Amino acid sequence: MVDDQYRGLLTDREQEILARETAVSSGYYARVVSRVRNKIRRLRDDVTVLQEHHPELYEELRETVSDESD
Repeated sequence: MVDDQYRGLLTDREQEILARETAVSSGYYARVVSRVRNKIRRLRDDVTVLQEHHPELYEELRETVSDESD
């Protein structure tokens, strides 16, 4: 199993739940969605730091996210 400290945005379990590969209660699903929203908010701060202090890494992140959303 991958150490969550070095994971991307989602844990393996969150991926399963959001992809509906695992049956969970609607309440638990809502908690996972909320947890991911909080991670996205924190990610915004990380992106700001990259933009201001390490533009090469920011560009790499932007390209990765853009490639994934196409």
